[in-house]
This record gives sequence, structure tokens and C-alpha cells, in this order.
Amino acid sequence: MLVRELAVPGALELTPVQHDDDRGLFLEWFRQDAFTDATGHPFTLAQANCSVSRVGTLRGIHFAELPPSQAKFVSCVHGAAYDVVIDLRVGSPAFGHWDAVQLDDVDRRAIYLPEGVGHAVLALAGETVVTYLCSTPYAPEREHAIHALDPTLAITWPTTARDGSAITPLLSATDEAAPTLAEVQARGLLPTYADALALTRSR
Repeated sequence: MLVRELAVPGALELTPVQHDDDRGLFLEWFRQDAFTDATGHPFTLAQANCSVSRVGTLRGIHFAELPPSQAKFVSCVHGAAYDVVIDLRVGSPAFGHWDAVQLDDVDRRAIYLPEGVGHAVLALAGETVVTYLCSTPYAPEREHAIHALDPTLAITWPTTARDGSAITPLLSATDEAAPTLAEVQARGLLPTYADALALTRSR
């Protein structure tokens, strides 16, 4: 497995080695020992989620309050998705910055998001299936959203699907009504960089 750190500290792109023959292919989707080697701590699995999305569906930006927040290991088993991680940790050298990885059923990359960061996914193909391994269970009272088209973040969203056709982002009513990063910060909902690192290192 090849590991690359993203522009958001602690977030990783993980590319598996694929073994193919005339029957198909095989890969190791997740390995605890390889993950621990890459991050310095194990991944605690508390919940596994799966989303199936129409082309153009934009989910996010979502984040969970700290503590306990929620770390995620995300991959795409069918279709293609533009996966974005945003640093929401106040005091981080990369606060407000973002990075992206294309997850798809060709390279079969995964992305790891540590506690305290935001996450958004744009489906680039029909019936895109994304899986999420989560370190803590879903707690709706601690879940928050930031508008994915917030001009302050200036995320460069793709405008064409994997097949080259034009796409327009399709947001849920909740995500469409989400506040900006500045509004969420003013409400005191964002984690601090120090607290997020302390939580990660305690595992």
C-alpha cells in the first residue's frame, strides 16, 4: 500500500496494490498493521456506512464536534467520487485549507480523515458507491455542516463527470441551508488543533 500525506495535516491518501489475473483482481482494502504504521495509531471501527449517489450528488461539508468527533476511512467501490478534506481545526497551520483525492473503481484509492476535519464528496458517475469506516457511532446532536460552496473555502469542484458530461452539484436541503465556515466558527463549534491532536494521540 502506498501512502501519501495530504495538504491537511494527518489526512492521508492510501493506494492499494492490486493483483489481477484472468479471473479478475484482488486487493487488501484495509489492513490494521499498515494503517498503524502510516499513522502511528490503530483505527477503531465503531460503524460502517455506505452511500449510493447519482452523478452530481454533493454530500457535505460534514464534521462532528470534538470530543469525540469522528475519524473516517473512505473508499469508492463503484463509480467515481471527488473526495475533499477541509481543515477545520482552529490553530492548525492549514486551517481553512482543503485537499482532494479522486476515489474510483480503477485505482481504488482510499482517504483517511482524522478527527476534527470536514469531509465532502461529489459523485462523478452514476450509482457511485462510497464506503465509510467510522471511529465513533453517528451522533446527530454532534453533527454539523458547512456549505460546500462557501466562497471563502474556494473549493474547486469538478464541473464534468467521469464520462465528460457536464454536472451541476445536487445538494440535500440540509446541506443547501448549511452556514458558512465563518458562521460556524463564530458559534464556537469548531475544534482546536491541539485538542484534535491530543485525541488522536490518545488512541
